[in-house]
Amino acid sequence: MSNLRFKMVEAAIGRKALNVPVPELRPSEYFGCKVFNTEKMRKYLPKQVFDALQNTIENHTSLSRDVADAVAVGMKQWAMENGATHYTHWFQPLTGGTAEKHDAFIEHDGHGGVVEEFSGKLLMQQEGDASSFPNGGTRSTFEARGYSAWDPTSPAFIVDGTLCIPTIFISYTGEALDYKTPLLKSIEAVDKAATSICRMFDENVKKVYTYLGWEQEYFLVDEALWAARPDLMLTGRTLMGHESAKNQQLEDHYFGSIPTRVAAYMRDLEYSCLELGIPAKTRHNEVAPGQFEIAPIFEEANLANDHNLLLMSVMKRLARKHSFRIALHEKPFGGINGSGKHNNWSLGTSTGVNLYSPGKTEKDNLQFLTFLVNTLVAVHRHNGLLKAAISSATNAHRLGANEAPPAIISVFLGRQLSEVLDHLIDDGQDDSIKMDTKQRFLTGIAHIPELFIDNTDRNRTSPFAFTGNRFEFRAVGSTANCGGALTVINAAVAEQLLVFKGELDELIAGGKSFEIAIIELLKKYIRLSLPIHFDGNGYSDEWKAEAAKRGLDCESSVPLIYDRMLAEGSLKLFKSTGILSEAELHARVEVNWEIYTKKIQIEARVFGDLAMNHILPVASRYQAQLLDKVDKVVKLYQSTDVVQEIAGRDMMLIEKISRHINAIRAGVDEMVDARKVANKIECEREKAIAYHDNVAPKIEEVRIHIDKLELIVDNEIWPLPKYRELLFMK
Repeated sequence: MSNLRFKMVEAAIGRKALNVPVPELRPSEYFGCKVFNTEKMRKYLPKQVFDALQNTIENHTSLSRDVADAVAVGMKQWAMENGATHYTHWFQPLTGGTAEKHDAFIEHDGHGGVVEEFSGKLLMQQEGDASSFPNGGTRSTFEARGYSAWDPTSPAFIVDGTLCIPTIFISYTGEALDYKTPLLKSIEAVDKAATSICRMFDENVKKVYTYLGWEQEYFLVDEALWAARPDLMLTGRTLMGHESAKNQQLEDHYFGSIPTRVAAYMRDLEYSCLELGIPAKTRHNEVAPGQFEIAPIFEEANLANDHNLLLMSVMKRLARKHSFRIALHEKPFGGINGSGKHNNWSLGTSTGVNLYSPGKTEKDNLQFLTFLVNTLVAVHRHNGLLKAAISSATNAHRLGANEAPPAIISVFLGRQLSEVLDHLIDDGQDDSIKMDTKQRFLTGIAHIPELFIDNTDRNRTSPFAFTGNRFEFRAVGSTANCGGALTVINAAVAEQLLVFKGELDELIAGGKSFEIAIIELLKKYIRLSLPIHFDGNGYSDEWKAEAAKRGLDCESSVPLIYDRMLAEGSLKLFKSTGILSEAELHARVEVNWEIYTKKIQIEARVFGDLAMNHILPVASRYQAQLLDKVDKVVKLYQSTDVVQEIAGRDMMLIEKISRHINAIRAGVDEMVDARKVANKIECEREKAIAYHDNVAPKIEEVRIHIDKLELIVDNEIWPLPKYRELLFMK
C-alpha cells in the first residue's frame, strides 16, 4: 500500500496537462451551437409555429398538440444533423442532481425495419418511476407513475449525442417531485406581485423578471489519489486527515496563477459551457489550495438554474478526461475553506430597469427603496425558512466557520444605504431618497483614471448581502440546486409585495398621495425589519447573542431547522402564493430528514470501515515495529542508562499509540451502537435528530485520534494519501 501511494503521488505530480485544442472560432461564433435556441427555432420551424412557440415562452400561453408536433419535427431534424441519436427528458428530482432516461429516435416502420421518429407527444411528456425518486411518501412502490413535462422556457440542448429536453417532474396525482416546478411557480408569483407595484411607477411595465448569477466553487483532486481515498469516493469529503503544514495561511492561492493542468481543464470546461449556451465568464483560484471557481453572466433564473445543474454534470465528465475528480462537497477537507455557491439574485422589468439599482431621480429611488425595504421585511419574516432552504448534512460543515456566512440569516446593506434608511424613519423628508448610483473615487495615481465605487462595501460574513444592484445569498452550498433557495426568496418577496400593495391601495383610497403613502409604509417596514439588518462581523460570538435577542432564528441542528418549513407562516406563505401545497411541503421535509439521515449513515459506515480496517492495522503494525526495536535495544545494551535513553522515547510513543488505538476502538463501537439504536426509529424526524445528536459527533471525536496517529505512524506505511498530497498540484 505504501509503494502504491507513493507511485500515485508521483504520477499526480509528474502528469502533464492534456492539450486542449483552442477553437479557431471566437466564442461568439460557437456560443450555443449545441442549443436549440431562438436562432435554431427560426431556422427549423415554420414561421407560424415559431411565433406560437415564442408566445408560449414569453407569455406562458398553452401550446397546442399540432404546434408541439411541428416543434418536435424541427427539433429532431436539428438534433440528428448534429449527431444526436437519442433524446431524454432532463429533470431535477429531489435528489439535488438531475435525472435522464435516454430513448432512441426509432420506431418500427411496419416492414421489418425502423424509422426515425419523434412526435409532439414524446416531446411534451414522458413517464418515469416516481416511487424510485425521493417523494416523501407521496408515491408508494405500487403507485409508481410519475410524469415529466416539457418546459419550453428552457431550450433543449445536445450532450454526447443525446437531445436533452428540460422538464418538470410531477406525480400521477399532480404533486411536484422536483425543484423546477415550484421555482417556475415562484417566478410567476413574484412577477405578478412586482408588476402590479411597478405599474404604479411606470404603466409601460408588462413583466418583472427574476435574475440569477451563481458562483460555483469546487475542488480538483488528482484521480489516482482520489481512488485511494474511499471516504472521498463514497461521501465526497475526507472523513479523516491531518491538515497540511502549509494550507491557506499564506493567502497565496486566492487569485494566484492557475496551475497548468487546471488551466487546461478550465479551457476545456469553458469551451463546452459556451457550446451549451452557458455564458461562462469568470475563472480563478479560490482561497483554499486545490479550490477554484467558475461564474457566468447573469441570466433569467430558470435558465440560470438549469445551466448550473448542467455545468456540474459537465464538470464531472470533463474532470476525468483530465485525470481529475471534482469535489463539490461543501467541506471536502478539514482545516481549510469549504465551497459555496453564491446566488446573486435580482428583479428587473420588461422596460430594462433593475429594481435593486438606485436611480437618478427621486421617483426612481422611491421605487428602488420600495423593493429594497420590502425584501428586508420578507427576509426578516422568513429568516428561519431561508435557512432551512440552504441547510443540509453537507452544508452544515461549512456554515458558521470563519470562512463562510454564519448559520444565522441577516442582511448587510452598507453604510450609505443604512444612513438613507435611518434618515427616512427619522424625518421622512423627500431629500432622504436622493442618492448617486455610484460614488466618485480618486486613486491619486496619475496614470490610473477616475473610478466609481458601489454604494456599499462588501461584508463576507453576511449570508444575505446587498451588493450595489442585487442581493447575494452566500449561504447556498456548492452541491445545492439553486432552485430551493430561489423558490423561498421569490415566495417571501411575492407575499410581502402583495401585502404592501394592499396597504398602499388603502392609504391612497383614504386620500393620501402616492408618494406620501409609500413613504409612510416604508417608514413602518424599515422599523419592522430592523432586527434582520446587521452590517457587522457575523463571525463574532457577540453577534450570536445579539441575534438571539433580536428574535432571529439561531437553531444550528439541521433536522430541527427543517421544522421551519412546516411552521404556520411557511404553510401560509406557500399556500397564498400557490407555489406548494401543504402536502407537498410535508413531503419535502420528509425527504430532507431522510436524506440527512442517509448522508450521516453512509459517512458513519465508511468511517468505521476505514478506522477498523485501514488505520488500526497500520497503527498496530507500527507499534509492533517499535516494540521489536525496544526489545532489541534491551538485549543489545546492558547499561540501564543507555536503554532508558534510547528505548524510553519509543516506549512513550508506544503508549501514546495505544491510547489512540483504544480510543478509536471504543469510539467506533459507540458510534455503531448509536447507529443501531437510531436505525430502529421509524419517525424520519426523530431518526434524523438521533443521527445528528448521537452518531455524527462520534465521527468527529474519533477523527481527532486518527489525525494524531497520522503524525506518529511512519509515513511510508500510512495507508491514505495525505492532505499535502491531495491539495497541491502544479
